[in-house]
Amino acid sequence: MTDFVHLRLHTEYSLIDGIVRIKPLMSKVAELGMPAVAVTDFCNFFGLVKAYKAALSAGVKPIFGADFLISGLAETDRALPLTLLVTSLEGYANLTRLISKAYQEGQRLGVPYIEYEWLTEFQEGLIALSGGREGHLGQLLLANKQDLALEHAAQWMALFPGRFYLEIQRTGRDNEEPYIHEAVKLAAALQCPIVATNDVRFLQADEFEAHEARVCIGEGRTLDDPRRPRNYTDQQYLRSPEEMAELF
Repeated sequence: MTDFVHLRLHTEYSLIDGIVRIKPLMSKVAELGMPAVAVTDFCNFFGLVKAYKAALSAGVKPIFGADFLISGLAETDRALPLTLLVTSLEGYANLTRLISKAYQEGQRLGVPYIEYEWLTEFQEGLIALSGGREGHLGQLLLANKQDLALEHAAQWMALFPGRFYLEIQRTGRDNEEPYIHEAVKLAAALQCPIVATNDVRFLQADEFEAHEARVCIGEGRTLDDPRRPRNYTDQQYLRSPEEMAELF
């Protein structure tokens, strides 16, 4: 049994960018000796019941959460990612409220967003992962705004006391290494814990092309479209604990 757990993962219920089927996921997690796994589909709990049953059947502890796009962040006019994980019944209730508000009040062009100010009311019982290089702090660090990143990291830590983690990834995407170096410095300055994720979108590396087809369907594009953004790599599979240890 290993201590490593995947904490950011999209299943097939993340309709635009996930193809992980839940029962094979739980079987694979158990096979790799991991005690638990998080399911963090984009702004939904559609797979929660199925994941709960499959995890218990496989002897795996399910961790529930969701990925969000957050508006209203300081120093940017963009909506940036944040992962929230449930730690208690109160956290579960708060996460369902955030998901509901995103669809009822935060939709723009069919995409659900949450507002930063909502977190001040609905953050109890939730762990926050920073979103890596694409998140609020990641974007500030990559823009060489280290002082602002330090200031806002302290605010995030105050908003989620003892429950905020700087997220790092090594999946072969742009700017990961520069971000990691700056994130480690920031973490040391504030004594903020770091967590490594693999931003999982498929179970096996050879499923990358099938995943890209799913993304193209969601975006209304074709695989050979030269203008299509390449936001994912073939490294975003369910890596083993040994692979993650070697990466970091």
